[in-house]
Amino acid sequence: MHDSTHNAQAPAEAARFWDNLYRGKDAVWKGDPNPVLAETAAQLSPPGRALDLGCGEGGDTVWLATHGWHVTAVDIAPTALQRLTQHAARAGVTDRVSTQQHDLAETCPAGTFDLVSAQYLQTPYDLPRADILRQAAHALTPGGLLLIVDHGSVRPWAWNTDPDTRFPRPEEIFDELALDPARFTPARLATPEREATGPNGQSATVTDTVITIRRT
Repeated sequence: MHDSTHNAQAPAEAARFWDNLYRGKDAVWKGDPNPVLAETAAQLSPPGRALDLGCGEGGDTVWLATHGWHVTAVDIAPTALQRLTQHAARAGVTDRVSTQQHDLAETCPAGTFDLVSAQYLQTPYDLPRADILRQAAHALTPGGLLLIVDHGSVRPWAWNTDPDTRFPRPEEIFDELALDPARFTPARLATPEREATGPNGQSATVTDTVITIRRT
C-alpha cells in the first residue's frame, strides 16, 4: 500500500518541482538553442516535423520553428509551456509550434516525426528514460533522427555537484535502448567539450554526451 501511494504521488511531485523552478525566476534559460541541436538540425533538409522532449521555455523549439520545422513541444511544467508560447509569438512562429503537457514517465505524445530531440532529459526524480527514448525512436519516420544530448560532466550550477558522479558513455546509453540494428543505426556517439554559461552567469568547460540515432 505504501509503494502504490508513493508511486501515485510521484508524478505530481515532479510536476510541482519543475513548475516551481520556472515560477521562481522570470526566465530560467537565455532562450538560445542548444548548440548540438542547432548544428545537427542545420544539416537536415528539408525541415519537417520535430518533437522536442522536455522543451522547457522553448529555446530549441523556437529555433527549429524559425528554421522551418513544425514542432511539437512537450514539458511537464505548465509555466514553461506558457513561456514557450509567448516566445513563439514574439518570434512569429506560433503557426509552427504545438505545445503539450506530459509527464513522460506516464504519457508520451502521439505521432511520427522526422527529428526527435531529447536535450538534457535528466531529472532528480525516477524516470524510465530508456523506455521513453526507445518509444521516441519508434516514432521516427524512415530516415528520421533521434538526437540525445546528456550532461557528461558535473556543472557548478547543477543540483548534483558530486565530483564522483559517474556519467554513462554514449555507447552505454545507445545499448540500453536495445533497438533493432536492422532498423536503427547510431550516427554519432561522442563526448565533445564546450564552454557553457549557467543561469546566474557562471562559466565552465563542460562535457556533453551526444547520441544520434537514425531510423533506416
